[in-house]
Amino acid sequence: MSSAYTVHADRLDARLEGEDFAIAVVTATKPDFYKQAPVVTAAEDLGVPAFVLHTGQHYDDLLGHGLAEYGVEDRVGVDLGVRGDLSQKTAEVTTRIDAFTDYLDEHHPDTTVVPLVHGDTHAAATIPQAWAFATGEQVAHNEAGLRGMAPDYDAVDREGLAVGDDAAVDAFVDAQWTGDWHVDRSEPFPEQYDTFVGSAASLYHFAPVELNREHLVREGYPEERVPVVGNSVVDAIDAKRAAELDESVFDVYPTLEERDDWIRVDVHRRANLLPGRFRAVVEGVIALVEDGFNVNFVELNATRSALEATGLRERLLELDAERENFLFTGLWKKHAHVYEFLESGQCLAEFTDSGSMQEELNHIEETVCLTARFNTDRPETVFEANTNLLVPPISGEFVQAAVSRVADDDALRERMRDGPELYGADVGEEIVSFMDAHRDEPVEWSHERAGFDLGETTGMEYL
Repeated sequence: MSSAYTVHADRLDARLEGEDFAIAVVTATKPDFYKQAPVVTAAEDLGVPAFVLHTGQHYDDLLGHGLAEYGVEDRVGVDLGVRGDLSQKTAEVTTRIDAFTDYLDEHHPDTTVVPLVHGDTHAAATIPQAWAFATGEQVAHNEAGLRGMAPDYDAVDREGLAVGDDAAVDAFVDAQWTGDWHVDRSEPFPEQYDTFVGSAASLYHFAPVELNREHLVREGYPEERVPVVGNSVVDAIDAKRAAELDESVFDVYPTLEERDDWIRVDVHRRANLLPGRFRAVVEGVIALVEDGFNVNFVELNATRSALEATGLRERLLELDAERENFLFTGLWKKHAHVYEFLESGQCLAEFTDSGSMQEELNHIEETVCLTARFNTDRPETVFEANTNLLVPPISGEFVQAAVSRVADDDALRERMRDGPELYGADVGEEIVSFMDAHRDEPVEWSHERAGFDLGETTGMEYL
């Protein structure tokens, strides 16, 4: 695929012709594909004009497969074709959004287009800013209000955790579920920055749970613009449950069916690739394998770079060749395969630093979630639902002890599996219905909030 900015005029014009309102559903990276697809589907079902505005940064056959898998590839109205590091992506989004809004002004001047960004991807920060700078109008934010929180580490024995002391691990589990938590927005980077900045240029904030709404209202966003709608990931999971697979995950990886009680490891966040943390993760995984646990280690691009930089990749390749209870794979291409495995009964736990996985495993009861972070922007899954536990990469000994603690305790896992589902249902429909009902309000000024009618407030090209 070319990296050039591309307007698919045939698709776009067919959706916007004669319309006074349309939703530009923004996709950028893999999580966007499956969390934004339900919005596209809901818009079509409700008769609300919508198209996909794709940044283009996940475009290859592996990372970009979700566009096709979730049936939104032919809904892409514009592909910004951005590439490069964070700085280059930011610059290209800014200039190409400016060019795209010029296209809309020329070809569809009577259509109010409102972008809907998602979550904490970099597009959640750059698209709202670029759109506001180009048009003077704001956007809507799906999965808004993600703010990192951490348990009170002063309440636990840090030295005991570092050596994997059983009593310290037990106390840490209890502290997470019953102790105090505080806001800690230091990680993940840039995700916490992106979601926070994205809020500033958004008019409507679709909060997954009440906690997200509380964060946003505390930061000054008007309550009436922060509806609690749930998380559209539940729509994606339910859609894949109903779909027939032409190939099972167990056809791709037969070992996963031959053995059970797998621990699936998926760690790729920037902070966890720091040498000290990353060694703790990998050394903990190796110890679990040597203890006899079945472990599937999923290698993403960033993970591979860290493995090579730390000299640990050869050790995992050797382990893969030597041990039947260790499976070393690349990123799974089909997202449906992830859900199939997690719901199959073959997977005991997911050890992850993914934000989305914490949400998904709240909706999928067969597999428990262990989160490799010191804080989390989905803390409700821990202290409210008890479907998740933090296993911060303090040391290899702690990772081994904490994961073993959960794997060996049937009652603990049963509690985690029985936690309440937090993220609603038919979320895509909730979002589209709200945006449709507020289609005439792409921007609001302070004089309007104060109740003064001073006439026209749009069409100000000098902005």
